Amino acid sequence: MRSLRGGIGFVVGALCLVVAGASGAVAQDVRTNYMPGTNFAQYKTYVWVDIPGGVHPDQIVDQEIRQAIDQQLASKGLTKVTGDSADLLVGYQIAVDQEKQWTGYGGGVGFRFGGMGQISSSTINIGTLVLDMYDAKAKQLVWKGEASKTVDPSKDPQKNMERIQKSAAKLLKDFPPAK
Repeated sequence: MRSLRGGIGFVVGALCLVVAGASGAVAQDVRTNYMPGTNFAQYKTYVWVDIPGGVHPDQIVDQEIRQAIDQQLASKGLTKVTGDSADLLVGYQIAVDQEKQWTGYGGGVGFRFGGMGQISSSTINIGTLVLDMYDAKAKQLVWKGEASKTVDPSKDPQKNMERIQKSAAKLLKDFPPAK
């Protein structure tokens, strides 16, 4: 009986560690919105535009973002064109916020009772990709999407590219919107 309890305790402990590790993973939040009454079936082509005042990353990340969005839009039947003949104007910007993270650790009985300890802070960058689509003729915003935790310039470039591709897929999963 005693060994069975020990085995169950081990399994429960291991499951708690797995759940704790999973909850610490960075999840991307995606939000979209669109202009009610818009006939998205009329849009067949698009062109990239720069959003005035928008923040853009370096050239490498810029190309990764555009390619990821291009792939998703192509899978939806849209064709990228150049010039003034596009149905949609597509632009993006990146919002990189910073948060302070405080980490404390110590020995003995803790800070409160005079134990040895140390506190440090670090900065966390949280990159949000904002994608806008405008009707080219009406010059009106018809669709907007945001994907948080998409770009983190301090991360490994390969993981960053994978995160961008995942964000683009999640962002455009339900595009065009159902009527």
